[in-house]
Amino acid sequence: MKHHNRSILFSGDLGRLHDPVMYPPAIVQSTDYLVLESTYGNRLHEAINPIDQLSEVINKTAKRGGSVIIPAFAVGRAQSILYFIYQLKKANKIPDIPVFLDSPMAISATKTFCHYTNEHKLSKQQCFDICAGATYINTVEESKAIDNYQYPIIIISASGMATGGRVHHMKQFAQDYRNTILFTGYQVGGTRGARMVNGESEVKIHGHMIPIRAEVIELSNTSAHADYQEILAWLKKFTKPPVKIFITHDEPEAAQSLKNTIEKELAWKCNIPLYLQTEEL
Repeated sequence: MKHHNRSILFSGDLGRLHDPVMYPPAIVQSTDYLVLESTYGNRLHEAINPIDQLSEVINKTAKRGGSVIIPAFAVGRAQSILYFIYQLKKANKIPDIPVFLDSPMAISATKTFCHYTNEHKLSKQQCFDICAGATYINTVEESKAIDNYQYPIIIISASGMATGGRVHHMKQFAQDYRNTILFTGYQVGGTRGARMVNGESEVKIHGHMIPIRAEVIELSNTSAHADYQEILAWLKKFTKPPVKIFITHDEPEAAQSLKNTIEKELAWKCNIPLYLQTEEL
């Protein structure tokens, strides 16, 4: 954004450099002011192939007669998971069990994703195959009906932190040890997802405490956020440093760590703004 010969750039959710589906972040030559996210400002992503891990989880769960419930962010993550499952089925690395996409927003986002193939790495044919590989669940009645399946299935449903959306699947599947609840993204402290990942034995859903007997797993290396090394690599593409960087969008520890890293590695001035703080540019 430019105003009176000054520019300000908002990074938004800065993407990964080597994402299997999305293109890397656009190279920016310069900006006067930069508002930079810091979700992974103090962490590095694991060097683990998420597709291999997903294959292991699905096979292990199906072998014991269970289903895999995948809370996934509706935009971006759900489409990536559909693509991973498509790849695994095509390579005969997992059984051909039914896949349900149970999120109106994720369904809408998937259709948009497949329409604008110039915005990502997948071809039109791959998008068609991905869409054909899942049953779309549009109504609440259909959503509740799939809880009655008596054989292994995969349900991809928002929200990614199990805080809303079609969480009735949790009530149905979390109580059975044969099933797996597979989280695929960052879990903010205090959410159901965070409590389950941290090993709590029960969580409240719709006013009732539900015992968590299913296996709970976090899928590694699926985050759409750049880690601090990837953020640094992106910043190093600038031809000149910004006048000031405002670090936002995470816990205080991550923001402070990224600030320290940028100031040490690049000697660029950074600021972590406070809530409702104003800044004259």
